[in-house]
Amino acid sequence: MTKLNGQRMDANVVVLGTDNVGKSALIVRFLTRRFIGEYGDIESLYTHNVVVDGREQILNIWDAPYSQDLSFESLMCEKRVQWADGFVLVYSICDRASFNTVSRLIQTIKTAKDFVGFEKMPIVIVGNKRDLHHRRTVLSEEGRLLALSADCQFYEVSAAENYHSVLMVFHGLVDRIRESKVSVKKLAGIKSIVKSMSAVFARRRTDSL
Repeated sequence: MTKLNGQRMDANVVVLGTDNVGKSALIVRFLTRRFIGEYGDIESLYTHNVVVDGREQILNIWDAPYSQDLSFESLMCEKRVQWADGFVLVYSICDRASFNTVSRLIQTIKTAKDFVGFEKMPIVIVGNKRDLHHRRTVLSEEGRLLALSADCQFYEVSAAENYHSVLMVFHGLVDRIRESKVSVKKLAGIKSIVKSMSAVFARRRTDSL
């Protein structure tokens, strides 16, 4: 059970990106502090306990496979949005096509979010492989502009060389998820109050007739 005002919060995070952008390496770096460079295209689900700002967090992280079948991806995205509290979208700064895919995934997530009736979905955009800056094809400014236009957080990291920057990615997303959950809870409370007041006024009008 999620406790927003207490110490514990459970959060479901989906990590998406095309092949060879290092999303699995990013996850394992976060979970174990170790860097492993080679992974197969395997779908995985991890559960991990972390402490953010003195609060215990239980993260369920879905390392989701990528599909070039747009209709299949849209269908899967609806299921992921229903499950997820937030997304990490990963591209390689050395791969322009992977950056373009992140831009498309944002729109797919927003469309799926609207379809299932969710409020704003916390999203973090990650430009990985910063250590390969000599092979860069995507500028940092482009990542920042995309994040700004989509109201997302943005980080540029090297999963291979820097654990702390990877940690900041997931901690930043947890903060946004917490804010989102609190906002949804407050909105639900306001709607409940308005509904109760409307019912009272409706009864008063009926009684006065």
